[in-house]
Amino acid sequence: MRQSAAVLALLLVAGCGGAVQVEPPVPEGEAVAACTKLAGLLPQQLDGAGRMASTPESPYVAVWGSAEIALRCGVPRPARMAATDQLAELDGVGWFADPTTPTLFTAVTGPAYVEVTIAKTHEATSVLIDLAEPIKKATG
Repeated sequence: MRQSAAVLALLLVAGCGGAVQVEPPVPEGEAVAACTKLAGLLPQQLDGAGRMASTPESPYVAVWGSAEIALRCGVPRPARMAATDQLAELDGVGWFADPTTPTLFTAVTGPAYVEVTIAKTHEATSVLIDLAEPIKKATG
């Protein structure tokens, strides 16, 4: 339910300044340091989409395009992820693809879960590969 609310929040564009409204997560423990580090490693361009502001401002959220791609670092473990689920490994990062939301992926690595929502207008595999290196550096 929480993930569905987050996905819906990504679709809301705030009226002022063109910032995209995204509910920031509240990381805990070691995830705080990993997510803070990740914020400084993320690219300005991702699959042809430029980085843009989100509201409320948070070091744990990054958005590219008009909410076409959104990243939230420090989210809880995906509720639908079972211990027996297979992860897709891309460039050394394991990704859980939510079976009920085909645009939602969660990196399962290190101390922080990193959730990425990717509009169908983008190639998900390419986006996830481009995000793998910064995620490895921040959470490894």
